[in-house]
Amino acid sequence: MQYISTRGHTEPMGFSDAVLTGLAPDGGLLIPEHIPDVSDRLARWQRLDYPSLAEEIFRLYTDIPSGDLRPMIRDAYASFDTSEVTPVVPVGGIYVLELFHGPTLAFKDVALQWLGRLFEHILRQRGARLNILAATSGDTGSAAIYGVRGRRNINIFVMHPHRRVSPIQEKQMTSVLDPNVFNIAVQGTFDDCQAIMKSIFRDLDFKQRYSLGAVNSVNWARVLAQMVYYFSAAFRVMERTGASQVRFAVPTGNFGDILAGYYAARMGLPVGKLVLATNQNDILARFFNTGEYRRSEVVTTLSPAMDIQVASNFERYLYYRLGEDPARVGELMEQFARTGRLRVALRAGTVDPLFASRSADRAATLDTIRRYYEMHGYLLDPHTAVGVFVAEQFQDENQPMICLATAHPAKFPEAVFEAVGRDIARHPAVEALKGKPTRCEVLPAEEQAIRNYISSHATQSGA
Repeated sequence: MQYISTRGHTEPMGFSDAVLTGLAPDGGLLIPEHIPDVSDRLARWQRLDYPSLAEEIFRLYTDIPSGDLRPMIRDAYASFDTSEVTPVVPVGGIYVLELFHGPTLAFKDVALQWLGRLFEHILRQRGARLNILAATSGDTGSAAIYGVRGRRNINIFVMHPHRRVSPIQEKQMTSVLDPNVFNIAVQGTFDDCQAIMKSIFRDLDFKQRYSLGAVNSVNWARVLAQMVYYFSAAFRVMERTGASQVRFAVPTGNFGDILAGYYAARMGLPVGKLVLATNQNDILARFFNTGEYRRSEVVTTLSPAMDIQVASNFERYLYYRLGEDPARVGELMEQFARTGRLRVALRAGTVDPLFASRSADRAATLDTIRRYYEMHGYLLDPHTAVGVFVAEQFQDENQPMICLATAHPAKFPEAVFEAVGRDIARHPAVEALKGKPTRCEVLPAEEQAIRNYISSHATQSGA
């Protein structure tokens, strides 16, 4: 499988090169040159355990020999607290896909536990080093850090918006003191962090000089790993219910998690609807309902990982929506960079019939947490509550609804307490963070400040 850029000005490359490259040199995002149709394999895949299913899907997109791929996958998912990796739990009239059983209690672990091992494998094969630069709105940072801490030939620099992530998310990142881990608190928003990261990656000389790579969902391997749990969950729910199609509700800010579902559907997974759920930062919901993608000010909410106004994976979807026309993609993305808006034409009143979308405000989020705890004894984190609230508006009796639970509620105890009036959002991994020493550098939201920090620390060996 070769990988091409959404903007069409990067030479095709293999999987390993795409993983190390992250953002395409022309400023676009790397995507597979074609999407395999696996419709004829679904019956066989239904019988596989999670690591075996992951191997089948990864083999379609990677150039890693099976003999190397299999132990990496097994090792990555051995770090989860359940052999199912991503279990599905019936709750009321929906199915909750629990993606928080990894070491940092967030869905990002599903991809990043594997990606850390993948990086190490590729670098060992090539005798190379890598300096990872990441921007996080909360969970990507800690999951990436836990995925690469102490790994040979890798340093990681993680930017998070200063005092705009939850205290637990911050503690998970900054309490990792391995010498190859560098935490940066940027005095701005997540969008500032993401803009700095993308600008630095566009400087090809700087990127090459410091061997920069990405773990954000701009890295194709992240999206690839997330595809697996869509197949796994659909198989389990269809077997349980006898349904021939399922729906997925996905709380999202950066469009990476739901993009994985979009690819799974294009591969032949019987997905009746992808329900996109946003909080008050509703740029994606507005796009799928109106065709206009327009940036506005970031609003601080109970679900901080979704407090995003520029979705980094949106360009991948736009490429397909525009008929795989890289020139048109480049034109619209440049327009968006200049004006903060772009528009696509509706077709029969919709941007895409596969998608449905709504948003949830603070009151709806708290009410959903409270209702599901009181009615079903099930505790939702505020991000998952956004997804469940929107899912309830798009249920179909013939297509079971699977809601992605993106984080354990213990990561957001303040929101849970506000909703249910009780301090019950607990987890041993979170309790273990209390009293741990931390290390973090606070820097202004200025690209040069981040460049200077990388320049002065990138040569320090973490292995």
